[in-house]
Amino acid sequence: MPILRTIKSDYEFFHHQELDILIALDAENGKAVSTYWKTNKGKQKGALPNLKVTGYKLVPDEEFQSLKIDFSQSFQFEVKHLLQTKLQ
Repeated sequence: MPILRTIKSDYEFFHHQELDILIALDAENGKAVSTYWKTNKGKQKGALPNLKVTGYKLVPDEEFQSLKIDFSQSFQFEVKHLLQTKLQ
């Protein structure tokens, strides 16, 4: 019987609270988000500095009835509106 293993994605997934969408960030931008939240831990939303990262929206895939990353256009997102999420 073959052994199934988890394949790690090259992208980290976040929920944008204002737009209510899921986005994908590459590892470099994902680290920038983590560093931002560690540096600004405990600060209120109004006092947070602005930092923008480039990412991609996740769109529904009708064929497989799941989500896929839309690489056709990249977007700028403010880090203070992002929450990391796990996709299953």
